Order: sequence, then structure tokens, then C-alpha cells
Amino acid sequence: MRIIVYGTLRRKQGNSHWMTNGQWLGDHLIDGYELYSLGLYPGVVTGSGQVYCEVYRVDASMLGELDALRTKGGEYKRELVPTPYGSAWLYVYQRPVKGKKRIDSGDWLLRDVPEKG
Repeated sequence: MRIIVYGTLRRKQGNSHWMTNGQWLGDHLIDGYELYSLGLYPGVVTGSGQVYCEVYRVDASMLGELDALRTKGGEYKRELVPTPYGSAWLYVYQRPVKGKKRIDSGDWLLRDVPEKG
């Protein structure tokens, strides 16, 4: 099975150690979603943008660990989305994003880069 990560689980990020046993398949831009900063980590919601992601192959045990990390308390739910590597699970944020900062670039690593305008 495959999983999409877009924030702190990405390579060289604070929670990337969770992905150590996963096999990185490649990068991908997913359409139809928007990325928001929730403070120390991001959330993706359905929308009109694109989000930069990494796709990994994981086993059932690792997916269970990620579910425990991401879905407890109903903050996220998994949604199956197409990628060039096959369908992959995406954790979609379930709470309101009103008042949260949208990351227009769609890339969590560029969240602090000032926008040109």
C-alpha cells in the first residue's frame, strides 16, 4: 500500500523518522486540495489548489502506526487518491480552517518564504 505525506513526515522534517521503514517512491503534486498551517504542522483540505507531496510504500503495520498518530481525536481521516505510483492514502484534515494561514505555494517547506507580489 502507498501513503502520501505533505508536511512533518516528509524527508528531513521533524517527524520524518516515522517514515524510516517506508520506501520513498517519488514526489507528486496533488490537485484539488489546499494546504494550511495549523501551527507546528500542516493540514490538507479539499479545495482548488495543488499540494506538493512525497509518496511512500508502507506495510500494514506502519500504516497502523501512522493512523494512530494522525487519526486519533478525529483530526484527520484517510482518503484514497490517485498518484503516478498507484492509489495512495492521504490524511485529510477534518476541522475548520477558518482563521488558519493557507500556504498558497502548496509546499510545507516553503511556508515561511514571503510571496512575491
